[in-house]
Amino acid sequence: MKTIILNGSPRKNWNTAMMLKAAQEGAASVGAETEYIDLFDLSYTGCRSCLLCKRKGAERCKCFWKDDLSPVIDRIFAADALIIGSPIYLGDITSQVHGLMERLHFCSLSYDDYASYFTGKVNVGLVFTMNAPKPFFDARYRADCEALAGTFGFLNGAVEICESCDTLQVSDYSKFSMAGFDEAHKKAQREQQFPKDLERAFQMGARLSAQK
Repeated sequence: MKTIILNGSPRKNWNTAMMLKAAQEGAASVGAETEYIDLFDLSYTGCRSCLLCKRKGAERCKCFWKDDLSPVIDRIFAADALIIGSPIYLGDITSQVHGLMERLHFCSLSYDDYASYFTGKVNVGLVFTMNAPKPFFDARYRADCEALAGTFGFLNGAVEICESCDTLQVSDYSKFSMAGFDEAHKKAQREQQFPKDLERAFQMGARLSAQK
């Protein structure tokens, strides 16, 4: 089993990355080979609409644009599980994750009948981290996150989401203009809730990497 983990956050060692590394540990615990990639280290854009993937006779489920993302897309289609993490900025996933999704979806989409060319199976886990409290996530963001998760049905596997809410933004709030946040509350959440979120991410990584 091969599990690919993609960090869509610009921060390599904070909330999203910590959740993803817990998921990676979960995948490894069931014997999966894992690969962890920081998307912000790669040079790429969203789909260029070059349509090379739609040429008659072209290899399907392959992005032909020459940049850092195309070989990652090849490895995703060859994997057994894919776990993508993104912080929620202004109510949405990061632009790097949007770009990845455009490229991944489009090269597998048939313009003959709008079906998917992909005949394999890749389980997908989506990790979302955010400053928003859990009740706000449930009321305002959950439906959108579940709809986004549903778009990964073309990979023919299980799809799960794992959210972490009300996260600690910085280790020392006194250094920043963030008077709108209660540092004591944020740190209490970090100590009491975040370990539970990490465990959920671990279990998701193990579950998706064990399913065939």
